[in-house]
Amino acid sequence: MTQPTHDEPHGGTLGSRLNWLRAAVLGANDGIVSTAGIVVGVAGATSDRSALFTAGLAGLLAGSMSMAAGEYVSVSTQLDSEKAALATERRELREQPEAELEELTELLEARGLTREVAREAAGQLTERDALRAHARVELGIDPDDLTNPWHAAWASFLSFTVGALLPLLAIVLPPSDWRLPVTVVSVLAALVVTGWVSARLGAADARRAVLRNVGGGALAMAVTYGAGALLGATGV
Repeated sequence: MTQPTHDEPHGGTLGSRLNWLRAAVLGANDGIVSTAGIVVGVAGATSDRSALFTAGLAGLLAGSMSMAAGEYVSVSTQLDSEKAALATERRELREQPEAELEELTELLEARGLTREVAREAAGQLTERDALRAHARVELGIDPDDLTNPWHAAWASFLSFTVGALLPLLAIVLPPSDWRLPVTVVSVLAALVVTGWVSARLGAADARRAVLRNVGGGALAMAVTYGAGALLGATGV
């Protein structure tokens, strides 16, 4: 007989991990593009290392804090919704258990089970843990693994920071004549990687994702560099 592989990830756990990994990759991608746009734009106006570092660091801190705050607010709202849905389900199970049992039966039946099997399964799930059964089948929520806004905030903060460090270091470490080409090449190479990884995680076409990612990053740097060069030439 074939034995089940207990160490193999299944179901929602794997999906949750992939979602977190995808979010981390996209956060790093945002850090790369936004910070690259800032430092390349400033480089168009001045070659002063201190000005480049100040602008890049300000962009890194502002972007990472903004990402963290936005993610915290978003996930907190999601968590509040999950808690409210669980509270409603808990009340309905207490006040109308037979109706909830019938609802669970119909949900299982809609997934392909026969009426008899669905009724039996609903009864067994209800006896074991009615709230957990309804939360997972009806609401798509795992009561033991609710979203955590602090985890999301820190993940966004760190991923954005890691991504932003690349263009920041690339613009301030090389000699003056090499700063811009090193930054552009480094950023585009990094965008190839993040585009490919995000496409693979989403089971999408990697080539198309990479082209979109690189094209968007290149356009952002071209626009900001042009604006910086124009302002630098006019002395504004």
